[in-house]
Formats: sequence, C-alpha cells, structure tokens
Amino acid sequence: MPIGGERAAVQNPLTKYTTEAGWTYLSAEQCRTLRGNDTGLILKDIFIEQVSKLNPFMTPELAMELSKKLLPLKTGIEGNLIVWEYIRGLRQIHVPAEKRERDVKLMDINNTYNNTFHVTDEFTYSSGTATVRADVLFLINGIPLIIVETKAAHKVEGIAEALDQIRRYHREGVELLSMLQLYTLTHLICYYYGATWNTSRKGLFNWKDEQGGDFETIVKAFFDKQRVLRTLHDYILFIRQDDELKKIVLRPHQMRAVGKAIKRALSDKKRGLIWHTQGSGKTYTMITTAKLIIENPAFNNPTVIMLVDRNELESQMFANLSSAGFMQQDVETDSKLALENALKNDKRGLIVSMIHKFDGIKEGINTRHNIYVLVDEAHRTTGGKLGNYLMGALPNATYIGFTGTPIDRLSYGQGTFFTFGKEDPPKGYLDKYGIAESIEDGTTVALHYTLAPNELLIDRETLEKEFLNRSEAAGVSDIEELNKVLAKAVNLRNMLKNPERIEEIAAYVANHFRENVEPMGYKAFLVAVDREACALYKSALDKHLPSEYSCVVYSKSQNDEEHMKSYYLSDEQEKLIRKDFRKPDTELKILIVTEKLLTGFDAPILYCMYLDKPMRDHVLLQAIARVNRPYEDSAGRAKPSGFIVDFVGLFANLQSALAFDSSDIEGVVEDVEFLKGEFAKRMVQAKDQYLSIAMGKARDKEVEAILEHFVDEKLRHKFFEFFKDISSMYDIISPDAFLRPYLDNMEALTRIFRILKEAYCPTITIDREFTRKTAQLVSDQTKGGNIGPIIGIYEINEETLKRIDASRVSDREKVFNLIKTIVKHVTEGADELPYLRSIGERADEIIHRYNEGQEMTQATINALKNLVNEINDAKREQNSKGMPNEVFSVYWLFRNEGIAEPENSANEMSEVFKTNPHWRSNGSHEREVRKKLYSILSKCGLSGFIEFGKNIMDILRGRGK
Repeated sequence: MPIGGERAAVQNPLTKYTTEAGWTYLSAEQCRTLRGNDTGLILKDIFIEQVSKLNPFMTPELAMELSKKLLPLKTGIEGNLIVWEYIRGLRQIHVPAEKRERDVKLMDINNTYNNTFHVTDEFTYSSGTATVRADVLFLINGIPLIIVETKAAHKVEGIAEALDQIRRYHREGVELLSMLQLYTLTHLICYYYGATWNTSRKGLFNWKDEQGGDFETIVKAFFDKQRVLRTLHDYILFIRQDDELKKIVLRPHQMRAVGKAIKRALSDKKRGLIWHTQGSGKTYTMITTAKLIIENPAFNNPTVIMLVDRNELESQMFANLSSAGFMQQDVETDSKLALENALKNDKRGLIVSMIHKFDGIKEGINTRHNIYVLVDEAHRTTGGKLGNYLMGALPNATYIGFTGTPIDRLSYGQGTFFTFGKEDPPKGYLDKYGIAESIEDGTTVALHYTLAPNELLIDRETLEKEFLNRSEAAGVSDIEELNKVLAKAVNLRNMLKNPERIEEIAAYVANHFRENVEPMGYKAFLVAVDREACALYKSALDKHLPSEYSCVVYSKSQNDEEHMKSYYLSDEQEKLIRKDFRKPDTELKILIVTEKLLTGFDAPILYCMYLDKPMRDHVLLQAIARVNRPYEDSAGRAKPSGFIVDFVGLFANLQSALAFDSSDIEGVVEDVEFLKGEFAKRMVQAKDQYLSIAMGKARDKEVEAILEHFVDEKLRHKFFEFFKDISSMYDIISPDAFLRPYLDNMEALTRIFRILKEAYCPTITIDREFTRKTAQLVSDQTKGGNIGPIIGIYEINEETLKRIDASRVSDREKVFNLIKTIVKHVTEGADELPYLRSIGERADEIIHRYNEGQEMTQATINALKNLVNEINDAKREQNSKGMPNEVFSVYWLFRNEGIAEPENSANEMSEVFKTNPHWRSNGSHEREVRKKLYSILSKCGLSGFIEFGKNIMDILRGRGK
C-alpha cells in the first residue's frame, strides 16, 4: 500500500539536501532518456565522456565496449564483485591500437571535481520479466552505485519494511543490484547503510549514531562526495569464507581506526595499538589499512608486513586478501627462508607471514624506514624472544598492533603495552572500540552465563591449585600455551575426563540443547579439555541425540589410537562441516572442539557454548566471543545474546578468570541469575505501568482501555521497546521453573503488544515480531495452537458496516476494525484492482491523522465508513459498466479528480493496454501506456497533468513495490 507522506516528507528532502551537497538532480524522465530505456543501467553518454577523460587511451568505441563489460554477465554477488573490481581499478581492457591490456580508471578518487555526481528518484528498471523502482538512486560517472529506500517517518517498522524492499530488489532486479554497491534506508528518524548482497539486519549501521545532528546534517554528511568516493573505493571488501563469497562495508569505528593507523604511519611515531573487541571486524580493518598504505604514493613504494600467528588464521587471511585484490603469489612467504629472502632482497608491497618465521632471523636484515608491520592478536604474537627477533630484524619499521582483547593488568608497562602503546599514554591505545560500545552499537551481542549444577562442577580446590593459581597460567594469551599448562594439571584433567562425569554432562547438554537452544533455532559448541575428551563426549552425546546432530573437529596426531582417528576430517570435509554449521536448516547442530575453531571461526548462528575446558584471560575472552556474533533468522528474529554454560566453575570468580581492568570488560558476560533479577524487576514495572491498564476489565473494555491508554505514539514506542527487551530476557531464561509465577503476566503483556501492533501497525505480520519462545507461549495459550488476531477483521461487502455497527466493541476499537479490514482488502486485492491502492493510501492518511490526535474518533469512523462504501460502490459500478480492471481503475481515478467525461477518457486507454500487455515488466510497453495517458490528460486541460499521470502510473503498478 502506498505510504502517505513518504515522498513529501522523506524522499524529496533527501534529494534536495544531496543536490545542495553538490549532486546534480535528474528527473526520472531525464534519467530514462540518458539510459536509453528502462532496461538500461548506465548513463551512456556521460559514462563515455567521463572514462574518456579519465583514461587518455580510451576511444568512444572502447568506452562503449567497457560499458558492456560492466553490464553483469554474471549476476548476483559474483557479478557485483566484477563491477567493484572495475571501480577499484583492478581490471583491464584490451587496447587494439597498442596491442596490450591497459588498467582502467572509472573514477578519480583524489580529485572529486573530475567526476560527475547525479541523483535521481523513481528510478525504474525492467529486466523484461520483472520491474523494480528505486525511491532514490545515486550515480557517479554515469554508473548506478547507491540505492536509497525511504519510508514515512510515522512508520514504526519503517526500517524493517525498507529492508524487506531491498531484499525484494535483490530477487527481482538482480541485474541492477549486480551493479549497485551500497544501499541506504531511512524513515527520517534513522539513517542506515549497508553493502548490497549483504541484507542481514546485522549488516546495517545507523549513521545517525556516529554523526549526530538532524536529517539534513546526516544526509549531507553521508553523501559528502569525497566520503562517498572513499567508501566505494576503500571501505568495501569482498571476502571468501569456506569458498563462499561475502561482501561487507566497513562500519564507522573501522573507518576511524583505518584513518588513525594511516595517520600514525605517516607520522614520526613508530608504534600504535588498536583494540577492537572480538567480533567487531578487526581483520577487515587490518586488510584495509594494508591496502591503503600500499596504494598511497606518500609512502613511497612501501613494504607492509601482516603478521598472524596460526596456520588457520594465515589461511583465512590469504582467502580474504585475494578477495580484496591482493594476489597470493605477491604476499605469501611459505617458509623462513622465503621470508628472509624477501626482506633481504627489499621486497615491496605486501608480505603475510607468521611471527614464528622470524625466529633466529638476522639482525638488521632490512633497515628501511617505510616498512609497516601490522600485527594481528598483538597481545600474544610479539611476546618473548620472537618479538625481539622481529624488531631487531626491522629496527626502523613502524609497528601497529591489533588486538581483540584489552591489555591485561599484568602487562601495563611491559609486553604488548610497552611494545605498541608507549606512544599513546596513559591507556596505550591508538584507537579503542570496547565491549560495551560494541554491544550498544549492535556490532556484537551481550553474553550471559550459568554455572552447571554443583554435582557437575569440578572440585574448586583442584581447579585453583592446578590452574587458576599457577603463575604460568596468568595472562595466558595463546591456546597452545594454555594446553601446556593443562598438560601439567594431571588431577584436573582426570577429573574433567572422568567417564561417569562425561556421561552425566552429555545427558545434561542434550537436554539443555533440546529445551533451551534448539527451540530458538540456534546452534552450540561443546568445548572439551583435550582431543581425547572430545572423542569421549561425542560417544556419550550420541546416546542422547541423533549422531548427525554433532561432529568432532580437532587436529590429527601421530600417536592417536583408532577411536581417535575415527573422527579425523580431511581439509575438504572440515570445510563442508564449517559451512553446514553456519546454515540454519542443516542437521549439524553441535560442534565438539578443544582448540580448532576457538579462534578465527565466525558463525553468527552459534548461540550456546558448553564450556568444559579451564581457560582464563585472553584465551577465555577469545573463546566465549565465538557466541557474541549478531544473527537474524529468515523471519527477522534477532539473536538476543550469546550463552555460556560453565561446567568448570570459571565464572564463579570472574576476577580470577579475567585479569583485566573492570572498566574494559564491563558487561562482557553476566550471570543469568542477574538476568532473572532484572526480569523480575521488569515484571514489577510491567504490573504497575501496563498490566494495570486492563486489569479486571471485560474483554471489550480491556481492548478499549489499551487502545485509549496508548493513543500517544511515544508511549507506544516506549512499550514496544519494553516488550522487546523483556521477551528477549524470557527467551534466554526459558524454560526455567523461575518463570512459572510470571507466565500469566507475560502472556498478558504479549496480548497488549498484539493489540497495539494490530491496531497501529496493520501492515506488519505479528508473528515475526515475537521471539520463538514468546510465540510458543502465545500458541500454547491460544485455542487451536496458533496466533489469531485480536482486532476483528471483516470481509468487505454490503453487510460489513452493519456488522461493525452491531458489534459490542468500543468506538475506538471500531476504528481499528475498519482500518484492518480496509488494509486486508487493499493488500489482497490491489494487484487485480489497482484503484484500491488510492483508497488504501487515503485510509493510511486517515489513520495517521487519528493516531496523531488530529481527528476525533467518530469523524474517523465516518471517514473510514465512506471508504468501505466507496469500495462497494466501485465494485457495483465496475460490474455495471463491464470495464477491465486497469481501465476501470483509470476511470475511477479520473472521476475522483473531477475530469470531464471520465468514462470516455478512460476507455481511450483500452487499446493501449491490449497492445502492451506486459507494460508492468517491459520498459517499451510501459512507455506506450504512459505516453497515451499523458496525451489524454493534456487534452483534458488538467493543470499539473504530468504529476497526476505519475501518480496514476504509481497506483496502477504499485510503484514497483
């Protein structure tokens, strides 16, 4: 249904502000002319002129050939990658006159004035089988690169609706989306952006949160021409994850860190430390930093060394680097000798290596100053003699460390702090993106834990004696170091692997997973103390869950016995396991691990970690961060948090397990008992503020009271946030006997939420608003086991108004009976009877005025009744006139506009509809229909007939929505 106020209040101001920021506005007709037709994507003449200017060797013929190369031969994300590679200057074109390939430049990143910037609205693209229409579209040098979907500010779920539209464009306008690089969503209140081909809600960032200011300020900041060029060129990355191509655009905290790293590299200072908490994308920050240093002439053909410390991370890094435009043969140093030769021979460009390959390397092997060393997981990579070898070999290099965990208390003044942070006192960070900030932004989710039942926990005295109190375990930063400490803890390991205990824990895990995790649609890790324990857990778990539910992932060892070897995976098998685990619809639900996948593995669907391995400090933070990735299922339900079940007892004393400043790890993980306390407080609040509204009232009076109380939009939004918060808590805690006293009140809150959503957000499907366990609670207490509507919906016919008048509900509820009835009728019938969209639009405007307090209840009822009568009148009149649906819709709109002889004028459209039957999907057919319509309207002498014609076309086709 068209959205009242969207174009005037959001779309038009957006184009106005961007033209004020230097973009040139093109009307939809001007843009269509420059493209050739609705099947064209590029502004051909502008493109040819610009690429000829930017590439002196380019002839018009070559430019035309290049434009065809941009048109996606491959569609989807693979085609999108090709277009991006051209934008980045990573692809070439053959120049016949020179008999060679030449690099192509599509935009001038350093000189903004050398580019053209156009903005257009109502951009219609037709593939021949489907048509989409973008609200606003931005083109640089004639290439469409950014799409904007706008929604009216009064839409509570405007951003969700806009994102659904973008997802539909990906399905139906795949050729267009294969070229576009970014999408943005706005409903005036918030401004979000994301990368095309990454339409998960977690891939969005609210630009307003970073920039602040009003809508004009936000839009002008986002569409600053230099910033847009840099974002497209520098801050988009394509990555391969287990052979699957994915796309990201950096978030502002990443852009900020990259900028600071580049600035530090250009300065006289030689050290810097960037702490971006686990799960916030520091690997992509590193890759982008490396890329920009190498490409910047100011660095005078530098060498950038990216250091990682584990084979699997090195492999992951190579996959990401190749997708970012680096060639593997240019970066890989597969041996100590290869690394030594590369440095001795003064290799420029990128080198990726592991810190271990610097062991014993010659001192002063390269004394050049424009060497920049980016160190991943710096808290452990440069420790001890390896760090000394590294810095001795490259004494004049600049060293920038990246870490996913804060500096532990033991390291201030030494270690990582001294190596990287000494030039940024007092805290030692060049840039910091902490845990609390990450959770607030939605970059990561909060973590909760619960201690396993006492009988399953290991002996506390043994845990402290053999692990927590051992000096070599303090500040442990690498899982291999951890394993060495645990190898000496003989009694502790024997306790952990006691056969009876493993059987009991396996039964507990199976039951907990079935009741707590699986109903939410998520997956789990079971972390065992060593590889043998993994094998034992797999055998025990298979007694309680189907064997296909779980899989062991660990490394091979020469001395393994046959029962250990039976769980070996080839590299290809492991890759498939990782891919299957990330998917929601596979039978693989639990991975049993001890070392592998505890670093460098990103699976957002992972919700629960069953922790049965003693850990502390950096290793513990890294491990539990596996469950902190945001995730949204296909219905739009977001993962509420990550969850840890602690079978060791580490979280019984967090200060012993995490030796960091409390301010740095504030909110990193909270006891579920604390969450229960918060839930209980919220339920008291609910009783006082919300449940009392309808308490003790009969059903009809209950709905009336709720609708009356929440007339004010701010109050409704406040309640929606409250309900979202408390239902997330419910999902995490349930099932638990603790909830029993609250179930009735929780169901009552859910009922209030349903009433308000059905009344004030009639186009939103209620089911998708519920978390899975809340939905189950409602289903269990609803007859028939499904969630039916509370606000009445009627079929529109001659008896509709009589039935509503005869109902015993309040006048306010009658308003919402009517609006839901009209919305349902319009939604289900508008494709067949387009004139219904204009009625739906007027209904939307009526309810908006009512919700804003601009119209009294009885006046609103009368206005909505008039719309019902109009629908019935239209049905009767169409039957009597025998007009086809499209022609009758034109007649109805003509008549309502007061055009003379509307029937005759509408009948003139009959022939053009017959001869152009595919006008909704075929650009040339649509042009014929539009031309005929404008011709008729111009003869009628209607002022502003072009705008009215546009509105009629919007209604007939549903604006491509």
